[in-house]
Parts: sequence; C-alpha cells; structure tokens
Amino acid sequence: MFASTDLVAAFAAVFIALYAAHQVGDHWIQTQHQATCKGAPGRRGRVACAAHVVTYTATAVVALAVTAVTLGLALDPGQTVAGLAVSGVSHYVIDRRRPLRRLADWLGKDPAWLERGGGLYALDQSAHVGFLFAAALVVTA
Repeated sequence: MFASTDLVAAFAAVFIALYAAHQVGDHWIQTQHQATCKGAPGRRGRVACAAHVVTYTATAVVALAVTAVTLGLALDPGQTVAGLAVSGVSHYVIDRRRPLRRLADWLGKDPAWLERGGGLYALDQSAHVGFLFAAALVVTA
C-alpha cells in the first residue's frame, strides 16, 4: 500500500526544509568558536557543541515554520518536537567527533582519507543527512 499523495508531499517538503536549515545552520549560523571547539574534550567541547546544536535547531524551527505556513502544512506539534529531537541529539553526537571517528575506524575507513582527504567531513555530513531523513519521517509519520 502506498501513502497518500498529501503525506508524501508533506514528507518531501519537511525533508527539504530540514536539509536547507542544516546547510544554513551548519555552515552560516555556526560560530567559528563552536566549529573549532565542539569536538574538544571536556566541558569546553560539550558547551560549544550544545550551543551549536541550539542555534542549529533554532534554524530548523524557523525553516519548518516558514514551510508550514507557506505551504499550508498542518504539522503535529508533538511529532515536530520529536523529529527536531532526533535531528538535534544526533547532531550533537556526530559533532562531538569521537563517536564518528570510532565508527569510521571500526568500519575500516582509511585514516589518511579521514584526516587529510576530507573523509571525516564527508562522513559527518552524510550522517547528518541520514538523520534528517529520519527526522522528516518522524515529523510527518
């Protein structure tokens, strides 16, 4: 059985909004301090990462609100909060770096590619997009 056209359209709109917000929040809104320190050990890294996730999630809230109003989407508040939680929590874990690096090592990713070939950034961004997909499903399910 296939989902209704309205549900599929809502999912597509929500995913696109979250993806656009991700690009803006991760590259434009994030401060240099957050970008530099979010993976650092200890309290300093945790605070920088949490601050980044707050501004990142606020960017997603704005994108979803504008999308919902513009397109007339009736997003369920509880599902929307749950989807934003999926996005925010996963973003924090990924951006703390150590879990991402451990997974990359476990999967046998080439250390030279990870460090000098842009591999960690590519894995970071692809993991974020995967969780945005999950978040959009939660918001529109």
